[in-house]
Amino acid sequence: MALRAGDHSQAAMTGVKEKVLTLDTMNSSIRRVEYAVRGPIVLRALELEQELRQGVKKPFTEVIRANIGDAQAMGQKPITFLRQVLALCAHPDLLNSPNFPEDAKRRAEHILRACGGHSLGAYSISSGIQLIREDVARYIQQRDGGISADPDNIFLSTGASNAIVTVLKLLVAGEGRTRSGVLIPIPQYPLYSAALAELNAVQVDYYLDEERVWALDVAELRRALRQAREHCRPCALCVINPGNPTGQVQTRECIEAVIRFAFEERLFLLADEVYQDNVYAEGSQFHSFKKVLTEMGSPYAEQQELASFHSVSKGYMGECGFRGGYVEVVNMDPAVQQQMRKLMSVRLCPPVPGQVLLDVVVSPPAPSDPSFAQFQAEKQAVLAELAAKAKLTEQVFNESPGIHCNPVQGAMYSFPRMQLPPRAVQRAQELGLAPDMFFCMSLLEETGICVVPGSGFGQREGTYHFRMTILPPMEKLRPLLEKLSQFHAKFTQEYS
Repeated sequence: MALRAGDHSQAAMTGVKEKVLTLDTMNSSIRRVEYAVRGPIVLRALELEQELRQGVKKPFTEVIRANIGDAQAMGQKPITFLRQVLALCAHPDLLNSPNFPEDAKRRAEHILRACGGHSLGAYSISSGIQLIREDVARYIQQRDGGISADPDNIFLSTGASNAIVTVLKLLVAGEGRTRSGVLIPIPQYPLYSAALAELNAVQVDYYLDEERVWALDVAELRRALRQAREHCRPCALCVINPGNPTGQVQTRECIEAVIRFAFEERLFLLADEVYQDNVYAEGSQFHSFKKVLTEMGSPYAEQQELASFHSVSKGYMGECGFRGGYVEVVNMDPAVQQQMRKLMSVRLCPPVPGQVLLDVVVSPPAPSDPSFAQFQAEKQAVLAELAAKAKLTEQVFNESPGIHCNPVQGAMYSFPRMQLPPRAVQRAQELGLAPDMFFCMSLLEETGICVVPGSGFGQREGTYHFRMTILPPMEKLRPLLEKLSQFHAKFTQEYS
């Protein structure tokens, strides 16, 4: 509340005045932002870790962070060649060291020549180092079976997240019934709901079909779109493939149907493809939206607008902290693309070390290079272990009464559905908590296991889930899964 005129002299005398920035005066859109992956349950996990360090007795000796896809925090070792090139670029004196292979040295010298002052400490242009964007274009072309990619349509970014928010900023406009709406999958990665809240856009939910391994159904898209048009102007459709948090991999037929739907309904497509290297299930295959769109031919190939995103944070790399990623735009209005370039220039440039790692990811050692064998062995070992952990997670949960887990076809998470007894639901309501938040908080307090409740991602009313990463080392994963399942059984019995 603002100070009354008569209060100014009193404020001056006491030296106390009201804050300029308060919850009442701040941007109200920011207050609506929620990000479950680092939300209240994670804050409590941090407090528990601090209490353990202070010697406070708990029923557990460590907090297990199974809430986030942070591979290296869970013990995954970095890929050697990636770090060798990065080290050489960061400290060029190492180029004289005999401890680095010649192909890593050649790559580092190649990248440094493209940097201002031959240094990683220099700004790059806002869309990213030209040489690296050219390498990304070659990677996309090779991935998509020869379909061309233009470096001028590729923007490097601070992870995929920054690029996603940038494209959403371009899309959002209007007020009231003309306010922009964006269709997002439910369950969804909370970046989308958080960004739309911050931008004061309308979140339009479409539900994935859990009974069909989280399938995407065009009939459900039509339902969501029809209802949304009564109160906003839907302008974009987001698809996460492979899915986060649901772990499904979309079929080519599904992608074609989605593209036809977006074209017919004049929706801009956002394809979140950051888990494209993480496909495990037999019979599943990653198909990029760019490839399918192009192969569908006219009119889709020439007219359907698309932005597709990738990152070094996931895949086999797990280089989350370096914040490297890119977006490729297809069929974007050239004038809008210029505005996108301007918007990115406000942030100066993406982190240059992240750009370096992205370059090595999209242009790995060739079969004739000395580092090829080790690189391939490390990459395949990571992906093979993730595939085994995906299968183990599904198996252990489905052996547990009251828990059902769909096959983890891809990505890095399971999203099991659990039964909660009515008394637990009632108790949660008394505490002002979502029932699955009550379960997950109880799990954390008693076992130290930190997972994220399904309510943070969205779920059908009356169903309860949690998201758990499959990243813990294999020797820790089975005990973790079993402990979680045992706690669910105990929790169910306690509230039955």
